[in-house]
Amino acid sequence: MNRAILVALLVAVSTITYSFLGSDDAKADRLKGIWQPSHGKAKIKIDKIGSKYYGKIVWLKEPIDPETKAPKVDKNNPDESLRSTPLKGYRILKDFEYTDEDEWSNGTIYDPENGSTYSCVIKMTDENTLDIRGYIGIKTLGRTDVWKRLEMPSKKKSE
Repeated sequence: MNRAILVALLVAVSTITYSFLGSDDAKADRLKGIWQPSHGKAKIKIDKIGSKYYGKIVWLKEPIDPETKAPKVDKNNPDESLRSTPLKGYRILKDFEYTDEDEWSNGTIYDPENGSTYSCVIKMTDENTLDIRGYIGIKTLGRTDVWKRLEMPSKKKSE
């Protein structure tokens, strides 16, 4: 009898703790939304695909190339076959995993301004601010940019 009460009490405490703290998925999904880098030239939408997070350009301050009068493309890509790929819709954040409290890592960030891809870690400093650190080799050999949330992901209507 005492054992049954103890088990019931442990289940209740676990349920309350889980509800209060939230699941790791819910914590990790806080990354989803539309974000703006500090330069203000683009807006990046971060979504979850499978168990990883990806970000693509959904808005450009100057979407048209002044030289070609056509939509901007990834002209600095080291792979010549990708240089005609439009920047709008281009996936610049890839393969991020929620690895720690308020941190996503094991991913990469692509900089279309120089055609380079860097290892990257994302740290959420508050619900509307990200520190995006791109680096080569070790984190200390990198640069951090601050991104601000513009929009939360929309909730899907239940059917």
